[in-house]
Amino acid sequence: MAKKPKLAVWKFASCDGCQLSLLDCEDELLAVADHITIANFPEASRAVLDGPYDLSLVEGSITTPHDRDRIQQVRSQSKCLVTIGACATAGGIQALRNFTDVREYMDIVYASPEYISVLQTSTPIADHVPVDFELRGCPINKNQLLEVINAFLNGRRPNVSTNSVCVECKKRGTACIMVTHGTPCMGPVTHAGCGAICPAYNRGCYGCYGAMETPNTSSLAGWMRDLGVSDYELQRMFRTYNAEEPAFRQEGDRYGPEDT
Repeated sequence: MAKKPKLAVWKFASCDGCQLSLLDCEDELLAVADHITIANFPEASRAVLDGPYDLSLVEGSITTPHDRDRIQQVRSQSKCLVTIGACATAGGIQALRNFTDVREYMDIVYASPEYISVLQTSTPIADHVPVDFELRGCPINKNQLLEVINAFLNGRRPNVSTNSVCVECKKRGTACIMVTHGTPCMGPVTHAGCGAICPAYNRGCYGCYGAMETPNTSSLAGWMRDLGVSDYELQRMFRTYNAEEPAFRQEGDRYGPEDT
């Protein structure tokens, strides 16, 4: 009888939300468990099996020297490595510290900052090791996650849409809130996956899923300005969950002083 492939789930700097999305699969996860061995998943079980692993799911960004070394070990033990969520794919909300001096914050927060070992920046996993696939979102879409697991365990490319949130608005029959209400929205440049939840409730997309494929961020910024959005507000819109995503980082750097 052939051995079932091994799945490992790893956590770096993050809130655990993407791992919880996997646990939220419930019945689907039980079905997946019949075809794989969950070898390392602390959120689900204390039992840990040694590698190598056929598929590793990595949540979180690299923020400490220890984690910078640890991700190298994870990569060496993993046949396929998939990053899940905004922290792992774009540095996460903690990447906002990349625009300032992290030591200044440490002096304010910690009584003895000299004992804290931390990197100046929060960076995506792909900045440190080769990554086989990036699954975006804050948190990720559980159905997309199941597709990714199924695809890699069956030796094919995941069928995850590279469209923008605008396409999802059209699918659910939501009128464009920028056109109809003049509401600033990141949807035109944001990767699909959430189901366009915010626009369905007349709120602009916040860009939780990061940049779509080939986003025209400068064109969107022009639309935003026509709606009365200031340069300072534009910078803040591009510096959120995916602050270190290249397209968002580049556009955000166009507006306002670096310390805003």
